[in-house]
Amino acid sequence: MRTNYREHLDAFSRDLIEMCQNVRTLMDNATVALLTQSLDHAEDALSFSDGLDVIRQRCETRGMQLLALESPVASDLRQVVSSIYIVEDFERMGALATHIARLARLRHPHPVLPEPMVVLVEELARLAHELGSQTEDLLYAPDADAAVGLRNADDEVDTMTSYILNVVTNRHWEHSTREAVDLALLCRYFERYSDHCVNVAARTVFLVTGMKPEAYLEHRRSGDSFDMDERFAVIEQRFDRT
Repeated sequence: MRTNYREHLDAFSRDLIEMCQNVRTLMDNATVALLTQSLDHAEDALSFSDGLDVIRQRCETRGMQLLALESPVASDLRQVVSSIYIVEDFERMGALATHIARLARLRHPHPVLPEPMVVLVEELARLAHELGSQTEDLLYAPDADAAVGLRNADDEVDTMTSYILNVVTNRHWEHSTREAVDLALLCRYFERYSDHCVNVAARTVFLVTGMKPEAYLEHRRSGDSFDMDERFAVIEQRFDRT
């Protein structure tokens, strides 16, 4: 029974990786469409959204089945619960990337961005892309220290977003109101996309340690050693009624 359960967990992990890869492909195509006015890339991005919904539904079914099959041990329970939440984050990331692709398609064949703002949005997109890459790496090799480090990269996204919004709201803004609104929306989309990467990282910290990132950092600063699986095993032994 445990072998079958482990196989279901492994399949769930593979689904998460596939979903993350599709989300990143969607965002990459949406970004190219935004920066180059490519209608083909916009359509390619939107086509990936249908595939994401299929994987999401499959992951939701797997999650419920894994919880119902048998009472999971602590580490397995953390993996299932964390994975269910990660699916929700990937779903939102896909939706945000879809918004970017739709905006590019809506303005086609005209550019969404004023020429002076292109380089700034390119940098914002690069930072979001890098966060997505690091998030995928965590799925292959969950690591608490790498996960908490993602918050530093997210700070760079927040800084770039604030800078772009400051330019847009400056009284010397020389471009149209429509372009200002589009830029504000794009900043929101990239920022929230990055925030969901940080959410996935937080779920990873919980998966590995059983702690929230803040608690894990506090333990790391204090130098305390801990093994949550060992602690949970002690509790399970104390309350084992078999």
